[in-house]
Amino acid sequence: MKSFDLIVLGAGPGGYVAAIRAAQLGHKVAIIEEDKMGGVCLNRGCIPTKAVLKSAHSVHEIKDLKALGIDVELKGLNGSVAVKRSKQISERISKGVSFLMKKNNIEILEGRGILKTSTTVEVKAKKGHTDTYQFKSCIVASGAHYKSFPGLLHDGKRLIGAWEAIKLEELPKSIAIVGAGAIGVEFAYFWNAFGVEVHIFELQNRLLPIEDEDSSIEVEKAYKKYGIKMSLGIEKIAAKNNGNDVSISVTEKGEASEQKFEMCLIAVGMTGNISNIGLEALGIKTDRGFISVNDTYQTNVPNIYAIGDVSGPPLLAHAASHEGVIAAEHISGKEVHSLDKMNIPGCTYCQPQVASVGYTERTLKEQGIEYSVGKLPFMANGKAVASNEKIGFVKTLIGKYGELLGAHIVGTQATELIHEYVLFKTMEGIDEDIFATVHPHPTLGEWLSESVMAAKGRSLNF
Repeated sequence: MKSFDLIVLGAGPGGYVAAIRAAQLGHKVAIIEEDKMGGVCLNRGCIPTKAVLKSAHSVHEIKDLKALGIDVELKGLNGSVAVKRSKQISERISKGVSFLMKKNNIEILEGRGILKTSTTVEVKAKKGHTDTYQFKSCIVASGAHYKSFPGLLHDGKRLIGAWEAIKLEELPKSIAIVGAGAIGVEFAYFWNAFGVEVHIFELQNRLLPIEDEDSSIEVEKAYKKYGIKMSLGIEKIAAKNNGNDVSISVTEKGEASEQKFEMCLIAVGMTGNISNIGLEALGIKTDRGFISVNDTYQTNVPNIYAIGDVSGPPLLAHAASHEGVIAAEHISGKEVHSLDKMNIPGCTYCQPQVASVGYTERTLKEQGIEYSVGKLPFMANGKAVASNEKIGFVKTLIGKYGELLGAHIVGTQATELIHEYVLFKTMEGIDEDIFATVHPHPTLGEWLSESVMAAKGRSLNF
């Protein structure tokens, strides 16, 4: 029986990063994957969706060029080309992950991994044969899958999830989107830009319910201008595939109605891939659809760890990668830091983009935490005006000792700007640290320090 120091179950952004870090630390490592290297994020999620969102943003940029003195004509839109391009990008990067495995001497075991004991795993290959491998430690990074609810069941045909949605080369004329989280909002932006009639349905009373309310309002304003329909704060909803179309039955403001669309994207959350991987046989504890872990991502079986989506929220690729590093280093006997989930940034890549870290204003009020607000619109920022990127704002929530409690950015480059605040918060900086940092002018980024100054009543440019 072939033996490894570490076997990683799943080659998504958590799994392959954990494998690389363990290999760097001198371990003999193998990684098990039954699909493509890179997992859902690379092949059906983060990367291909960003590719089609780039296409959508280019549509809007072309429409705005006349104001910049460039008179061009948009002759046509081809969603099929955009989707095919996204697939090609995913395939290219997936090959890059395979190269990283080879570079770090990590053995790839193709097939489905099932834990048999606390030191052995069985790998069922697609070709039918089964092999058993021995390990000292194992990291489970098996990811997550769609949640379903009564009346909201995926069938992969007209009632689809994000993984089917990203493969749609022939775009429908109309589509309902159930769920206004990041997935629903991003697909709405892409499809609308390419001429699809889009209607978002959400039980909460706003888009992006986990974000700060000001961020939600800003995105809603933009979506209304795009012509995206929104039914927010609905009481009940169900979707039915009629064969040739989809019926959406919804109760809104106490009134029931039915609407028809060609398709429906159901984006109402995810749950961990905890079934049929051997957890029950080992007595590994789970809770509400996810594997239970401690601060170093150990399960109740000490030599078996779980990271990424399968270990619970936040279900974010960058969180999974960081957790993978912590787990690999803990296995290696290193002293590791625990991951503060309040320091994990969230990003939504529609336009305007949304990025945040830390508390929302609503949460601070609910918890009775003292804070001050600095909020600056980009329309008052010289670089934003010059670049025609005036939509959005920077908003900071500063504690009584000058600490950053939360930061919220909406705008064209929001997901690129949030990094400074994440570092600032992780290093437990205070307002004086950011005041003492020289920010280049003219940039969108100078609004980061200006927002903190505004929270302290000392804004110089607004």
